[in-house]
Amino acid sequence: MLKLILDILSVPAILVGLIALLGLVLQKKSASDVLKGTIKTILGFLVLGGGAGIAVDALNHFGTMFQQGFGIRGVVPHNEAIVAMALKTYGTQTALIMLFGMIANIIIARFTKLKYIFLTGHHTLYMACMIAAILIAGGITGVPLVIIGSILLGFVMAFFPAIAQPTMRKITGTDEVGFGHFGTVGYVLSAGVGKLVGKGSKSTEEMNFPKGLSFLRDTSVAISLTMAVLYIIVAIACGPAYVEKELSGGQNFIVFSLIQSITFAGGVYVILAGVRLILAEIVPAFKGIAEKLVPNAKPALDCPVVFPYAPNAVLIGFLSSFLGGIVGMVILLLMEKSIPVPIILPGVVPHFFCGATAGVFGNATGGRRGAFWGAFAQGLLITFLPVLLMPVLGNLGFANTTFSDADFGAVGIILGNILRIFR
Repeated sequence: MLKLILDILSVPAILVGLIALLGLVLQKKSASDVLKGTIKTILGFLVLGGGAGIAVDALNHFGTMFQQGFGIRGVVPHNEAIVAMALKTYGTQTALIMLFGMIANIIIARFTKLKYIFLTGHHTLYMACMIAAILIAGGITGVPLVIIGSILLGFVMAFFPAIAQPTMRKITGTDEVGFGHFGTVGYVLSAGVGKLVGKGSKSTEEMNFPKGLSFLRDTSVAISLTMAVLYIIVAIACGPAYVEKELSGGQNFIVFSLIQSITFAGGVYVILAGVRLILAEIVPAFKGIAEKLVPNAKPALDCPVVFPYAPNAVLIGFLSSFLGGIVGMVILLLMEKSIPVPIILPGVVPHFFCGATAGVFGNATGGRRGAFWGAFAQGLLITFLPVLLMPVLGNLGFANTTFSDADFGAVGIILGNILRIFR
C-alpha cells in the first residue's frame, strides 16, 4: 500500500491531477467539470513531460559529444542518476520521509505564513532521498530519521517557494501561482544579480531585429538556429566519424546535428504548450483547496511554469548558465593542480532547466543584462555547490554523479555540517 501511494505521489501528472480533483470537488463543481478539469490538468503535465523528454534526449547527445570532443572527464551532476543509485540503499527511508514530508508541508502552510503547497512530485522525491542519505551518514536512523527528515522536507517545500515569490509576482503579474523547484537559491541569486547590473536594460522580449532578421522573433526558429551552431561545433570537435558511428547510426554528422537542434526546439515548444494547459486548469481548481483546507494557499509548480513569460530569456539563460558551467570547470581544473577537488562537468540538462529559469528570473529584475549575468552566476553556483556537497553524502559521495540543482547543494551542505558539529 505504501509503495502504491508513493508510486502515485511521485508521478507529477497524477499528483497534480489529484490536487485539481480535490479542488474542484471542494468547490462543488458538476461531475462533468470535475472530470474535464482533472483530465486536462493531467494532460497538461503529460504534454510538459513529453516535451521535456524530447529536449533531454537531444541534449544528451550534445553532452556526449561535448565530453568526447574536449576530452574532459569528471563528475556530471544529474539528479535522476544519483537518486536511482541511492534508492537501492535508502528506498524505505526515502519513501517514509517523502510521505510524511508532504503532510508536514500542508500543516506548515496551514498554520504559518508560508502558504505554499509544493506540487513538483519528483523533486520532492529527490530531496527526501538526499535528506535520508545525509541523515544516515550522520548517524541518525529509525524513527528519529523519519521525524527529522519529514519536518525538514516539509519546511523546505514551503520555504523555497516563499523566497521566490517576490520575483514570481514580477514574472507572472499575479500572486496566484507559486514556484516549486529545488533550484530556487540559484534563481534568487539570478534575480539579485539582475537587479545589480540591469538598470535601464530592456527586457529580452523587446529585442529589435533588423527587418531581414525578423524571423528570429519566432522563439522556435531562434532556438533551432542557435543550437544548430553549437551542435555542429561539438560534432566537429569530437569528429564526424565518432558521431556517425556511435550516435547517428550512419547519418551524416551535419544532418544529425541539424535534426537534433530542431528536435530540441520542438521539445521546448511542447513544454510551453503543456505549461499553458496546466495553468488554465490548476489555478482555478486550486482555489477550492485554498478556500477550504489551507486559506490563501498557492500551488508551487515546476520551473517550466515561467518559460512562457519570457521565451527569449529561456534561450539566453540556458546558454549563459552553460558558459558559467564551463568557466567553473576551468577554475576547478586550475585548482586541482594544488588542491584535490572533483571536476564538475557542465551537465547540459540541469544547465538547460535551471539556466533557462535563472534567465527568466534575471530578466524580470534586470532585463537582458540581468538574464545573461544572472544565469551566468547561477551556472557558476551549480558548478561549485556540488564540490562542497559530495563530502557530506556518505557512500553516495563516491559515485560518479551528484545532485545538480542549487537547493540540494544548499540544504545538503548545511545539514551535513550541522550533523558533523553534533556528532
